[in-house]
Amino acid sequence: MFMSLSSMQILVIEDDVRVADLIKRVLEEQGFGVTLAYDGASGKKLALANTYDLLITDVILPNLNGLELSKEMRLLKPDMPILMLTALGTTDDKVEGFDAGADDYLTKPFEMRELLARIKALLKRSHAGAGGSANTLRYNGLEMNLQTKNVTRQGITVNLTPKEFKLLEFMLKNPERVLTRTEIAENVWDTHFDTGTNFIDVYINYLRKKIDKDFDTKLIHTRSGMGFILKSE
Repeated sequence: MFMSLSSMQILVIEDDVRVADLIKRVLEEQGFGVTLAYDGASGKKLALANTYDLLITDVILPNLNGLELSKEMRLLKPDMPILMLTALGTTDDKVEGFDAGADDYLTKPFEMRELLARIKALLKRSHAGAGGSANTLRYNGLEMNLQTKNVTRQGITVNLTPKEFKLLEFMLKNPERVLTRTEIAENVWDTHFDTGTNFIDVYINYLRKKIDKDFDTKLIHTRSGMGFILKSE
């Protein structure tokens, strides 16, 4: 069962005091418990010393930037969802944020109702997956262990970033079906597809290089004008 908002604790790391205070006030009005930090080093110390259901961090921070912070949190607290806030909104910026371990990415300026929607989606997905039993997804020699996060193809280990893992997981759960960019955005990134960026195509190419490059049989394919499909061809 999804936990009540009153029991949810969120750490917000934002060096703009006005923005941080506004986020804190809005989230507390929704029933969340909120802790603020104004630089990356302080935020990291709080994150390691306490238990939080979600980390919200700016990218450009004093002492330790949000990208480095996210990378460290992925190693130290891999199950904690991370929402990145930033004024940097190009495809490359988003890819860099996801590669650092962010689960979602919201570009400034943003509306508080969109921030709340992103937060609730991340928390729902995080707690829905908590306590689940070990499970392995398989397709044509490709295996993914959802508990250990190990991925192999024909017994060869494939090293994936957190976002690449989630994208491949979604494809493995929907094999031999064309997945639209909108579906992928909503299920992997918890967001609506922005036609002005091509970050989904970028990640599909990342997966191809890691999954298909060294094998004659290709598994990840593009269906022009429709989307992508996991199929043995």
